[in-house]
Amino acid sequence: MALVLIADDSPTDQHILSRALEQEGYETLVASDGAEALALAEQRAPDVILMDVVMPGMNGYQATRQLARNPSTASIPVVMVSTKGQDTDRAWGLRQGAVSYLTKPVTAADLVAAIRAALD
Repeated sequence: MALVLIADDSPTDQHILSRALEQEGYETLVASDGAEALALAEQRAPDVILMDVVMPGMNGYQATRQLARNPSTASIPVVMVSTKGQDTDRAWGLRQGAVSYLTKPVTAADLVAAIRAALD
């Protein structure tokens, strides 16, 4: 099954997202901030990345933009998963290179649907 990198600074959200995906047969990998997500994306080449927006240091928008600009990670789809749910947040995330944007709390069904769409 696909490898999903979860970039989120909240241990609770890391656990919830990992557990939901692992129950669906996905392998998961966790990063606690944007810089760690960039490093793991280059090292492990995940099939898809779930990216939180609000993280210490490099935020999710910055990390997504860098992933999109790096030839070795540009083909990895990024799904933003954030509590920031305004239309401007969503538009900015997509403009940085994300393929979709989900607002927390997200259901397991919506999460899996977004991953499947990103992988198609």
